[in-house]
Amino acid sequence: MRNHTRVLRSGLIGLTLLAASAHAQTGAKNGEWRTYGGDLGNTRYAALNQINAGNFDKLRIAWRFQTANLGPRPEFNLEATPLMVGGVIYSVAGSRRDVVALDATNGEMLWMHTEKEGARGDAAPRRLSGRGLSYWTDGRQERILYVTPGYRLIALDAKTGSVIPTFGKAGVVDLKLDDDQEIDLINGEVGLHSAPTVAGDTIIVGAAHLTGGAPKNKTNVKGYVRGFDVKTGKRLWIFHTIPKPGEFGYDTWENDSADYTGNTGVWAQISVDEELGLVYLPVELPTGDYYGGHRPGNGLFSESIVAVDLKTGKRKWHYQLVHHGIWDWDIPCAPMLVDFTLNGRVVKAVAQPTKQSILYVFDRATGQPIWPIEERPVPQGDVPGEKYSPTQPMPTKPPAYGRTGTSVDELIDFTPALRAEAIQLASRYKMGPLFTPPVVSKVEGPLATLVAGCCQGGTGWPGGSYDPQTHLLYAFTWGAVNPLGMLPPERSRSDMNYISGIARPTATSGATTGTARPADAGGEAPPAALTVQGLPLFKPPYGSITAINLDKGEIAWSVAHGETPDNIRNSPALKGLTIPRTGRGGLVGVLTTSTLVIAGERGTFTDEQGRNAARLRAYDKATGKEVGAVFMPTGQTGSPMTYTVNGKQYIVIAIGGPNFPGELVAYSLPD
Repeated sequence: MRNHTRVLRSGLIGLTLLAASAHAQTGAKNGEWRTYGGDLGNTRYAALNQINAGNFDKLRIAWRFQTANLGPRPEFNLEATPLMVGGVIYSVAGSRRDVVALDATNGEMLWMHTEKEGARGDAAPRRLSGRGLSYWTDGRQERILYVTPGYRLIALDAKTGSVIPTFGKAGVVDLKLDDDQEIDLINGEVGLHSAPTVAGDTIIVGAAHLTGGAPKNKTNVKGYVRGFDVKTGKRLWIFHTIPKPGEFGYDTWENDSADYTGNTGVWAQISVDEELGLVYLPVELPTGDYYGGHRPGNGLFSESIVAVDLKTGKRKWHYQLVHHGIWDWDIPCAPMLVDFTLNGRVVKAVAQPTKQSILYVFDRATGQPIWPIEERPVPQGDVPGEKYSPTQPMPTKPPAYGRTGTSVDELIDFTPALRAEAIQLASRYKMGPLFTPPVVSKVEGPLATLVAGCCQGGTGWPGGSYDPQTHLLYAFTWGAVNPLGMLPPERSRSDMNYISGIARPTATSGATTGTARPADAGGEAPPAALTVQGLPLFKPPYGSITAINLDKGEIAWSVAHGETPDNIRNSPALKGLTIPRTGRGGLVGVLTTSTLVIAGERGTFTDEQGRNAARLRAYDKATGKEVGAVFMPTGQTGSPMTYTVNGKQYIVIAIGGPNFPGELVAYSLPD
């Protein structure tokens, strides 16, 4: 594999050569944005106020960087959060995950680096541009670090984009090697789409796999986490997310299932408290997402926050959020390191948003819950071979900030006729509170369990943001509900006893067949769509931003985010009715500044000028009142960031969508 770097202009503008002081919960410093989440605590906060409620509507597009010609084909889902250091933007972009350096004032490309990985890249489970990269400096050297689709860690010179020849082997660490397991270098199912995390001189790299609704095998690559030396690429430590014999947690895997089960990676962003010397790992599910019959037991460290030592990788504490998960409730986003005041004392905490729309909050030094978390009995299921956990941990504070369970009360009720039709449709499914398990899908019913937050609902990979001034944490939540049914697969397709599927009648006998799967598993939609006359089965809001007051452990406010979709605004079934803004679904990241909460909306709507467009919206931090909105050519796909150069503040956001290749768009105030 050969790498290629193209220098488009010599000399970067005003690069800062001071070592970064990115501590937890400081927010982005000095008008820059040096890490994926603004700081190593992933607070996505910047103390900038040039753009405020009084002038947000006056923002204009300062520059646009189009990515359509990066890679062999256009990418339409650019999820990157770029960095800005010393007047230079760094970002991943394009379908081959190229790295670009741009002039932060006008978007001009300064250099570009690409890796052509051939068959290895084509077989990668996590392709396209990914979500970000990392910056490191010791005051003399400056490096950009990123992980390719083929799972290779690359170190580049930040000034030129050239590989660092003394790092790894000719600038590359092959992440499929030295991983305490054998991995096929071409087809081994492991990769990463998140940015590596750099703290001090240590690079921390997680692992991601294919979605797991219908795994080919009950065995898979294990998603271990490793630390590497930023100067040499040498492996410093490894943490086994599935313990080996003799290690803590091995006995939580019954029937020796730890030996063959895979996944349990850390595909979300990783956070670090440099003062405590702790790395916070948000761990996903084991193989597979909805059936755990091949992995009985609670299975540490699946769906756990694990704090490990920055220098050694040794476990310091852990907390499992879901025992023996079967709902695809991977911990999807970065743990947020937050300081607030509770009962007159300063609390240094780690707060974890989730797909369940529940915020789990712990002392970040000890792992002790800030508010009690109770083990409560939960519904049990009857899928053959499954061994359910009788209890699950339930936080007492803060309250859930989105839909958790499903019930008749939550069905659409715009009109009596729509509600009656919704009740009839829902009767084909099983509904219930949080932790209601999937069912074996049957034509006569239930077809599936209706579950909130699984797959990609609730708070997804963009995570939240935090205001250190007011101690409000902001999270977007997607009110999605998905059907989870289980079916035995054809042996040629999977060796699992059950995979995700919806029963269909055969053409001749009406017997059950297992060919359909929810979209998360890569299959077709269920036979009965969860819509009523084209409207979602469940009530809005379909997407919302919620502010959580951590000083009180209470919800401060919640607003529907995003314009009502066209199919709802124009629905004949709603003609003559006044429908408040419903918000929009999707995966949306939020940004907090010293004056505003800012987020774009996913997808598009037909605006007042007849354009198919979207909006970048700003809210009052204290009340949630919308105080401004500006035009976006299409919907948000990444998370917004902000910086200042030459006294001017910019907001940059990745956008894209169907027939609209990804772009980075920068907004600023008129001169």
